[in-house]
Amino acid sequence: MARVLTTETVHARERLEYWNEAVSDAYVRLTCDAPGRDVVGDIRVDSLATLELSRVSATAQHVRRTPSLIATAAEDYFLVSIQTEGVGAIVQDGRTAVLRPGDFALYDSTRPYELRFDSDFQQYVLMLPGPTLRSQLRAAPELTARGVHGSRGAGHLMIEMIRTLADDIGVLEPAAAAAVAQSVEHIVVAGLSSLAPDAPVPEPELAARREQIKACVRARLRDPGLTVAAIAAGLHTSVSTLHRAFAGEPCSISEWIWAQRLDAVRTDLCDPALRHRTIGDLAFSWGFVDASHFSRAFKARFGCTARDVRLGQAGGSTTNWRNDRSR
Repeated sequence: MARVLTTETVHARERLEYWNEAVSDAYVRLTCDAPGRDVVGDIRVDSLATLELSRVSATAQHVRRTPSLIATAAEDYFLVSIQTEGVGAIVQDGRTAVLRPGDFALYDSTRPYELRFDSDFQQYVLMLPGPTLRSQLRAAPELTARGVHGSRGAGHLMIEMIRTLADDIGVLEPAAAAAVAQSVEHIVVAGLSSLAPDAPVPEPELAARREQIKACVRARLRDPGLTVAAIAAGLHTSVSTLHRAFAGEPCSISEWIWAQRLDAVRTDLCDPALRHRTIGDLAFSWGFVDASHFSRAFKARFGCTARDVRLGQAGGSTTNWRNDRSR
């Protein structure tokens, strides 16, 4: 069920204070200033597996994520603002992305940033756990505050998908919701990858070897004994060759294996047909051998627990984990 935060019933002299609390509750710890010390707006927040989609409509304001706020809350999220009305600016890492309707840009909650809106605006905002995006996107810190235009390519696909998703999010089946969330992540990565600094073109032999490694991992992902050494033995090559082939990826081979396993468990948690199976059973079926390690790894990757995901897909409340992330 969506959460709605609105100034509609708040007295004018209390609206700015309320809005500061609202944006911190919906996103990460933030501070907001507005012309005349007044702001009018509303935020609608929906959850989709481990992804959050919100729509914010409001009057002019200046939002900051300061070093002191970062120090008080260890929140590791990437946020993607997709402009739908008005003009906005995202400032981070010495860059400024000016967003017009259809454009989107990335920013990182672990470093200071500013959001500037000089007049009325509307945006959709995606929140993705930091570790999730870093495992898919190389050089993420170099891609913040860089606008992706919505008139073509991934930007165009993004805005169309988000609009459709916002209309249908309340009626999606849990398994479909998980698949859609993953598709949105992939489009974000595709759009941002086009902004990445030119990287050396991988040698064809190494690129082919990397795909062999990934195919081998996928085929044996449920095997708890799967290691880099086991992959090397299966492919009749050396461990050093595997690491060299994977050098161009955002993470190591071992990290990629864990990420694939965690993604598989998340998908199963969203499948109503598997609700009779315990979380531990699902984790062990994907090669995890230690429940505590799995729990820590899941929360680190997705920003919430496996139980939170299952409760959310069953229609239960996940408000606690979202609110607790700022404390």
